Amino acid sequence: MTEGTTPVSVLDDLAGGLIVSCQPLPDDPDDPMRDPYVQARVAAAVVRGGAVAVRANGPADVRAIRATVDVPVIGLYKHGTADVFITPTAGHAVEVALAGAHLVAVDATDRPRPDRRTFADTVRALRDRTSALVLADVSTLAEGVAAVEAGADALATTLSGYTAASPHTDGPDLALVARLAAAVPVPVIAEGRYRDAEQAGRAFAAGAHAVVMGNAVTSPLWITRRLVAAIRPAG
Repeated sequence: MTEGTTPVSVLDDLAGGLIVSCQPLPDDPDDPMRDPYVQARVAAAVVRGGAVAVRANGPADVRAIRATVDVPVIGLYKHGTADVFITPTAGHAVEVALAGAHLVAVDATDRPRPDRRTFADTVRALRDRTSALVLADVSTLAEGVAAVEAGADALATTLSGYTAASPHTDGPDLALVARLAAAVPVPVIAEGRYRDAEQAGRAFAAGAHAVVMGNAVTSPLWITRRLVAAIRPAG
């Protein structure tokens, strides 16, 4: 995204494209990829390969990636061990936006937030202090509808499969993509366990505005573990 691009046109830049999540594994503090410089180089590689945007975790990685690539950066801030840990407070959301994120991904489920504020409160805080757009990470249709009513600029199905209210499956929740796309007037981004082009194609057919892939593209640790588990003899 070049200088002078307006906030609204950021979403247009994503249409029909692949967004790549450049993040180390959250459950492995010793992941060698856990370094802003490394993540910025990974981001540069996926953008060179055709990614229309990058999703990144934490202010340091957002700053490093924003300085390296010329596509929209979706920022989030994973913090804590409570159910709501993706940009859990308004303060985290503002910090990520001020680090340079064009869109801020925020947990928009109906679960209690650590700062006891609502998702709508977080949207207002971002509007008051930054020009970033708000991407609501949801797990159900009801959460998506409520997030749009609260001011979300776009939705992502990121949290389907990770809440008690959503189905737990090995693959992506394509049904949620279709239900949201038919129900809301904002772009719906398909995210969560997308691992190949066939799944991405099905998401676009269901009405997705864009598709996010992460570990299957950018995590050598995740890819290698999955391959080793598949080729080792049982027992």
